[in-house]
Amino acid sequence: MVFLRSGDPEDRVCSLWLSVIDDHGGHEILLADPRVLLDGLGAEDVPAEERARRERAREGGAGIVSYDADAAGERVVFALGGHVFMVGAGGRSHGGRNQERDRGGRSHDDCGRAGQECTDPVILDAQVASGPEWTPILNPRISPDGRHVLYSTGRRLVLLDVDDRMRVIGRSAVLPLPDDAPDTRTVGLAEFVAGEEMDRYDGFWWSPDSRHVLVEDFDSAQEPVWYMSAPADPEAAQTARRYPRALTHNAVVHLTMVDLAVGGDGAATPRESHPVRWDANSYEYLAAVNWTGSFDPVILVQNRRQNRDQVRAVRPDGSTTLLEGHENPQWLDLIPGTPARTPDGRLICAMNDMESDTNRLTLDGVPFTPEGWQIRELLDVGESDVLVVVQRTAREGVGVCGPWADDADRHDARSMDVATVDYADGRPGTVLPVSSRPGVWTASRHGDGMVLSGRDMEHPKSSMVHTLTRVDPSGLTAVHAPIANHCATPGFVPTTTFTRLGRHRLIAAITRPSADSPYAAATSLPVLMRPYGGPGFQQAVFSQAYHWDSQWWADQGFLVVTADGRGTTGRGPLWDREIVDDMKNVTLADQIEAVRALPQAAPEADLDRVAIIGWSYGGFLSALAVIDAPEVFHAACAGAPPTDWTLYDTHYTERYLGLDPEVYRRNGIIEDAPRLRRPLMLIHGFADDNVTIAHSLRLSQALMAAGRPHTFLPLSGITHMTNDETVARNLLILQRDFLRDALGVGVGVGGDVDVPDGRGGES
Repeated sequence: MVFLRSGDPEDRVCSLWLSVIDDHGGHEILLADPRVLLDGLGAEDVPAEERARRERAREGGAGIVSYDADAAGERVVFALGGHVFMVGAGGRSHGGRNQERDRGGRSHDDCGRAGQECTDPVILDAQVASGPEWTPILNPRISPDGRHVLYSTGRRLVLLDVDDRMRVIGRSAVLPLPDDAPDTRTVGLAEFVAGEEMDRYDGFWWSPDSRHVLVEDFDSAQEPVWYMSAPADPEAAQTARRYPRALTHNAVVHLTMVDLAVGGDGAATPRESHPVRWDANSYEYLAAVNWTGSFDPVILVQNRRQNRDQVRAVRPDGSTTLLEGHENPQWLDLIPGTPARTPDGRLICAMNDMESDTNRLTLDGVPFTPEGWQIRELLDVGESDVLVVVQRTAREGVGVCGPWADDADRHDARSMDVATVDYADGRPGTVLPVSSRPGVWTASRHGDGMVLSGRDMEHPKSSMVHTLTRVDPSGLTAVHAPIANHCATPGFVPTTTFTRLGRHRLIAAITRPSADSPYAAATSLPVLMRPYGGPGFQQAVFSQAYHWDSQWWADQGFLVVTADGRGTTGRGPLWDREIVDDMKNVTLADQIEAVRALPQAAPEADLDRVAIIGWSYGGFLSALAVIDAPEVFHAACAGAPPTDWTLYDTHYTERYLGLDPEVYRRNGIIEDAPRLRRPLMLIHGFADDNVTIAHSLRLSQALMAAGRPHTFLPLSGITHMTNDETVARNLLILQRDFLRDALGVGVGVGGDVDVPDGRGGES
């Protein structure tokens, strides 16, 4: 099992590791250390396109941040420093002595102790002539047979052929754009909304037999041109980029099936290419691609309104066949991992079952996951079961079994559990737990191995366990090998408790001052609401990491509350769709409901001093709250708020607000600006390419025109992720002091409390 890990608690640079389980137990083998690999190559060079991909994926690490392995797990490729590397899984690490560590932390000089063949990482592209037509190296993917590597430059795919000794024996261009093609054309990468909103980051897909490639190309010429600037550097030129703004045009996406001819020496060359044909005028979104087994690949395409989709099989000649079509009056959810095929070729799809209020999976159109179990992600399809992330809707008839039975009341929307569900024609499958404790979990499975990882409320660190199932004379046995975690811990346990608030029984997390805080014995505390509150994302969940910032705020003298309102998912498709065409009013109403119901759960809550802070949609809610509900909310800090929904992207915004401009006007807050009567701080990064700073500037402009005082913190060089540690730290302090002043809150008997090291900013 291959994984990424940094070296110590303060290290952001990830290395590539291998976990091996043998007769002697578990071993961790260092495959590639980026610091050693980059020695002599200069500083890490991250192309602009890769930086954009990392922003879409919210990837804040450095070093090796992604990798791809062949079907046998014997070879791994990754991009680093502008090059593409290959290493034999279990191979000699970082171009020198390998390091193998058993679970006790002992070091060994010989990979052979773990039964692995040792190979050094090899720079593939350095073995062939360089040139601008072969760079940048983006998103390298190895073929299932391990003999070929494809990467995109944005203008073409580059195919590298590799022999048994990892020597490059051939290189060719796949689907190169003509020299005179406009710079709006791109090959082999995912378009903006695919990465930002569909969780699809790939732009090409290998066939299981390594003889075909399905390739995306797109043209963003119809998308509006936006300009990003760096005002702190007046000599820096503006950067033009295309952005698919709501109610405007999307990129035009095409697929091409490419056949490869493989010679006697193992080198492959493109032979034929066939455009993939479907009704792209009616179904313009390419939402998902799946290619497994000996079957034709399947694609999921959506219409612009996202209330109809089609699952189509792609033939080698580019023609497509309709397998299933789905409709929903509001929208159809994208469930990661779907559509998929079983090993015998049957089709698994996602279903928003409105009658049972359950997000389910279907087998050839028939639902097989039981009612009341919300499917969040399809992780793997086995011979007789699926591995899934589920959330239980606690209601009559939806019971739990196995290790969950003793903690049944906590396995609900607060817990994202991993389970298997068996599939058989004509009956619901049985949910069998894989994860044991309530928490936020995920997993991967291949053959007889599985990796379970996640977080819970009992442990500060995330956990990862590699499990190997064996067959011996006594039956099946499972060997578990925990993976060491070197990350820092905050040094405290959040005081967070969970409750239900209001008539909608909103799930809420309440965090109080810690026992050693000067506010620990306070009988009255100002309230700080910390929502995200927007569609599809929960915060009141069983993971310590979600509540670390809340504890810091609580220790500054606040009663901190995070309430997940309607639309935040986890409680069924009807709950999700309460916000259709009315996100603004519904999500604000739920925060008001939570505040007014709070004294029943927390008598110390002072409802005459209520502040609200948030980022992104939470920033929108925060600004909205003090403008439209000043009788409830008395101060706000709004980070990166999408104040005008016509400035946000198509796929996200149109899913909830549709295509009527009047709906957008009603759901924005620019026109509400003259109503502001409470202190408001706006925070926004100039480099934010997701929620651009135009949102905050337009609101600030409207507030200024109305003569309404407010505070604005523009952040130079900061994107939608505030991953600059100094900026994140100081933002916390500035927001704290702003809210204390606004609410008339003192610093308490213990004096001012500074920000401890190691705690991040708002997210």
